[in-house]
Amino acid sequence: MIKRHYSRKNLLASVIATTLASTAGMPSISWAQSADATLRGQAAANSEVTARNVNTGASRRTKADAEGAYVLVGLPPGTYSVDAGPGTVQTVTLTVASTATLDLVSAGAAPTGTLASVEVSGRRLVETRTSEVGVTISPSSIATVPQITRNFLEFADTVPGVVFSVDPSGNTSLRGGAMSTSAVNVYIDGIGQKNYVKEGGVSGQFFTQGNPFPQLGIGEYKVITSNYKAEFDQVSSAAVIAQTKSGTNEFHGEVFGTYTKDHFRAETPAELAANKKTPSKTKEYGVSLGGPIIQNQMHFFLTYEAKRYDTPVTVTPGVLSINGIPINNLLPANVVSQFGPGTLPFTENLYFGKIDWEPSDADRFEVSAKYRQEDLVQNIGNAQAASASIDTKNDDLRIEGRWQRSADRWFNELIFTYEDSFNSPVASNNGNGAVYAIHSQNDRNIVTTAAADPRATQNKGQRGPGIQDDLTFSDLRWMGLHTLKMGAKFKEVTLRAQDAGVNNPQFFYDVEATGTSATPYKALFPNPVPGLSPIAKSKDQQFGVYFQDDWAANDHLILNLGVRWDYEKTPSYLNYTTPANVIAALNGPDPNAPGQTYAHSLALGGVNVSDYISNGHNREAYKGEIQPRVGFSYDLNADQRHVVFGGAGRSYDRDLYDYLQLELTKSALPLSTVYFDPPMNCVGQPCFAWDPKYLNGVSNLQSLVGTTNRGNEVDMLNNHLKAPYSDQFSVGMRNRLGDWNTSATVARILSYDGFVFTLGNRFPNGAFWMNGGQPWGNGVPGFGALIIGNNGIETKTTEVLLSADKPFTKESRWGASVAYTWTGATQNRSITEHYSFDQETIKQYPFITSNAAPKHRLVTTGTFQAPWDIIIAAKITLASPTPVNDIAFPGLQPNGSSNVPIAGTPKETLGFRSLDLQVTKDFKIADTATIYVRIDLLNAFNYYNYSDTFNNWVGPGGQLASNPVTYNPNGNITGVPRTFRLTLGGKF
Repeated sequence: MIKRHYSRKNLLASVIATTLASTAGMPSISWAQSADATLRGQAAANSEVTARNVNTGASRRTKADAEGAYVLVGLPPGTYSVDAGPGTVQTVTLTVASTATLDLVSAGAAPTGTLASVEVSGRRLVETRTSEVGVTISPSSIATVPQITRNFLEFADTVPGVVFSVDPSGNTSLRGGAMSTSAVNVYIDGIGQKNYVKEGGVSGQFFTQGNPFPQLGIGEYKVITSNYKAEFDQVSSAAVIAQTKSGTNEFHGEVFGTYTKDHFRAETPAELAANKKTPSKTKEYGVSLGGPIIQNQMHFFLTYEAKRYDTPVTVTPGVLSINGIPINNLLPANVVSQFGPGTLPFTENLYFGKIDWEPSDADRFEVSAKYRQEDLVQNIGNAQAASASIDTKNDDLRIEGRWQRSADRWFNELIFTYEDSFNSPVASNNGNGAVYAIHSQNDRNIVTTAAADPRATQNKGQRGPGIQDDLTFSDLRWMGLHTLKMGAKFKEVTLRAQDAGVNNPQFFYDVEATGTSATPYKALFPNPVPGLSPIAKSKDQQFGVYFQDDWAANDHLILNLGVRWDYEKTPSYLNYTTPANVIAALNGPDPNAPGQTYAHSLALGGVNVSDYISNGHNREAYKGEIQPRVGFSYDLNADQRHVVFGGAGRSYDRDLYDYLQLELTKSALPLSTVYFDPPMNCVGQPCFAWDPKYLNGVSNLQSLVGTTNRGNEVDMLNNHLKAPYSDQFSVGMRNRLGDWNTSATVARILSYDGFVFTLGNRFPNGAFWMNGGQPWGNGVPGFGALIIGNNGIETKTTEVLLSADKPFTKESRWGASVAYTWTGATQNRSITEHYSFDQETIKQYPFITSNAAPKHRLVTTGTFQAPWDIIIAAKITLASPTPVNDIAFPGLQPNGSSNVPIAGTPKETLGFRSLDLQVTKDFKIADTATIYVRIDLLNAFNYYNYSDTFNNWVGPGGQLASNPVTYNPNGNITGVPRTFRLTLGGKF
């Protein structure tokens, strides 16, 4: 038992704990997310405890207190020889971002507080006494579990509550629960890789087949799905904490090459329908090398990986039929010919280098750099023809330097960072784009051809330095044992956004049951404003502080008490001044309501223009990001075999600059819209007689509006925007049953204040709906539509998370894992949408079944070491169909609308199923060198996991259909068809 013991050290702890208890609601914060491990336990009173890394020679020392308690903080994950005196030496393996317990007793006594999982290098200490909901991905899983793409994040797919997806274009994404991918953050060596500008969560991960980091450089990582401690920032769903590899006292290296092509795979459904297989191939290769510079002190590690892909994809129409008539019968032949198989070329180069230096037991220095370079073709697939594709450059540079200083009772880490990450797409073709759409259904897109939208040309990214410091005090006593951690971080990152190019006008052709119109009904085109820059820049400042107390009240109970506060200042949003001509138009007369201002018309509809007009001084950065995070773990028998745990906390994310910059870029480079006769297209819109000359250069369209603002969209953001956040609650139990580690958790996650754009236009009487129509023709006088940005997207998620893991060891020769997730989730807007024009406000949207996650998902893996140095591994993934979110048009509704936000799920029992296999054979060519051959068989039974659906929401008589969603058997699939892949490699 831990007893009270008072001294000056105890008095300090008492004061800190009392202060924490009395100021639980005060701002404190975190910004460092350490990948290092903590080791604690019992040893002889006042003994010196030494942990020595067996591979690098690095040592850490501390003293046990008068009651024998010790804590070692800041240990890089790895294998350690831990010594507290004669007869106490034990060799153990510490995992990433964990707090493990090891009691050091003299020879002959049974060690307590350790787990039975054994590796050749030592016992692997599994973290059980934590309130976090998370799982560690081991190096053996990374080395053996089959994967579709060489992206280290794919192994997070084996964690309950996490989905790693490969879409029909080969793009990868990671999602936690029913939240968007932007809510994820990945921390590599404790540094968040957040994308501040675009979606995807991680910089460089917006619609790409690439990897955020070379897999050869990842040692292991941990995935926390909810209830993280206070040190985690800018995340509201899953947090991934990865530790990179370091050099050791011996030279080690690896080289590999992986290859597959269309001859090694089955046909996609579209290829079967077309009776033609599209040429495709995949090449991946890489090399790593690490070793000593100075034995036991300085080491290096270098790695390079590359990808060369030609990925098959299928161009499919966004609408399959109109009034029962197949869409192919209604479109021109030259458009229909663009449906079918295609390819997506992709190139990636990844570099990583690291040097570590430990001149003494008290100091460790590290310098590392990562560079990612990509070139990819995108926007081919559903409703996107290859002729309207875009070519994207994607570059990401990260540099880090850190200094760790340790002593008996404290540990400090100082980190300097620099990042330079940009995503720059351009249209593959220049000229006129042709968009085929259903004009009567709010311009519902069928397919875009010829040339990409001018908004496809962009240049968005982030660049700048950061500094953070984290201080930990260990082994403080006051009603138990406390480990106190506190930290602060500051970043000044320049954000940049170019939102559109100056070419590629888009002409819209109406498609109805009678066929396709011969002339366009509208055109959308860029119309630069002289004297204004189309590029938005902002020197974004981020500040955060945190305080965390891990309080071991006794041998059974650990309390995790933390609070953090974040603050972000984005000057281009805060200092923005609404143009005087826009203010004048808002306060001027409404041409559709004589004697009434347009602002009054909006006010009648619940839109107060003063909430959106900025004078450069009436906006303030949100200061309310106070985030209490509390948790507990209760070890029933104080032996780590049965632990009940739970927690509750709030976690703030951030508003993407991609949204915040639109006021600037839209006013400098607006997209004008003009309509062409017949009159049905022209109600309240700039309308002109059609002339074929408009196809002969964008300047002919620009001359229609001249220097006026007619048709120019007006984007305005609320002056009181907040950051999105989630409230997380969980309770569960972990058990150690023989060699198996199991966990059962119930989690509830509620997210709020997601960013959304809605239509601000109102009819003169304030109505949003009249006769089933919307006020698109009643935009800002002299301009075009009013688009307003607010907070308001919400999700509500309940999850049951079950897992069982038997770690692979060379003694048992096998390992296995099982992860099951039940998800019940609703949302008021699809997580892939931040434009919501189908209802008056985001509050008008009903909560419908979320399209973020299937209800049931089961992932199992197994690894077996067969004779003759053969490793066999398998992964089985089963999931029920993922719901679809859409808009149905059943006719006039009670609120005056003509549409209904709706969700539906295909009736199939399984929406995703796959069996992936791999076999590896090692050939030893020397005592320290091995070459290997690996064969992966992905989707062994060639299941077609369809991603495209037919959505027939409305049946006869305007009633909603009973079975509205079915899979398109000729459409795209997620994952891959049955594919063989060959890898050759060597290690030394």
